[in-house]
Amino acid sequence: MAAGESSGSVVRRILLGSQLRRLRDSRGITREAAGYSIRASESKISRMELGRVSFKARDVEDLLTLYGVTDEAEREALLGLAREANVAGWWHSYGDVLPGWFQTYVGLEGAASLIRVYEVQFIHGLLQTEAYAHAVVTRGMGADAPAVEVERRVALRLERQKALVSERAPRFHAVLDEAALRRPYGDREVMRGQLRHLIEMSEHPNILLQVMPFSFGGHAGEGGSFTMLRFPESDLSDIVYLEQLTSALYLDKAEEVAQYEKAMTRLHEDSPGPEESRDLLRGLLQLA
Repeated sequence: MAAGESSGSVVRRILLGSQLRRLRDSRGITREAAGYSIRASESKISRMELGRVSFKARDVEDLLTLYGVTDEAEREALLGLAREANVAGWWHSYGDVLPGWFQTYVGLEGAASLIRVYEVQFIHGLLQTEAYAHAVVTRGMGADAPAVEVERRVALRLERQKALVSERAPRFHAVLDEAALRRPYGDREVMRGQLRHLIEMSEHPNILLQVMPFSFGGHAGEGGSFTMLRFPESDLSDIVYLEQLTSALYLDKAEEVAQYEKAMTRLHEDSPGPEESRDLLRGLLQLA
């Protein structure tokens, strides 16, 4: 199965959930009542509407009946969406090392048409070399981490990177704080290899890489690292992804997304352009 197809299943879950929510709201039916109709809890309906769980065909059929959707074409379209939403993504084979909360992100990342990131702690995962990723994972898990698990996590990261050079590659705009470039992970050769890789990747037509230098001072990324995802589906809003130590936040409310949009725009405007950023990378490479 193509990576794009499996990644799209996450987007289809979210789309189906939002359509079910709109149908429920239009009928003035509470989540509690909807849950009762499918022998489930109010929280189950909430998770379904947020696209956080898989869908059973029988549950979708019963909800559509409850919401007064009788047109066979409309019902079949939504049931087809439910079937597509349940397709397992390629990343499920990494379930042994992939936290449940991160599985959603991997699917969304793979389905996005535009990925914009600001990173301050380390190089973004989609731009890491294998050696650098190995150093990051080892540092995060601890020196006594099982080698097999470290390798599995690195392999997952490298698998995600294939999307950037695929036929349907998304546009990828990254602003890396100079701190991320100077903070060493691995030895000198690992860092030199990582800087060379960034210079090479920045030449790809779908990748825009900028460096926010220390010399600029305070800037719009004061809230820390974040990722913005945009999708080709017009009825799916942009999503802001905020990763934490043991979980993550997914923001899609228009007013919240707008604040991050403003911050991202300012970061792009205030950071040196692509060519000047490459010069900064070359300068750091000479010092490494």
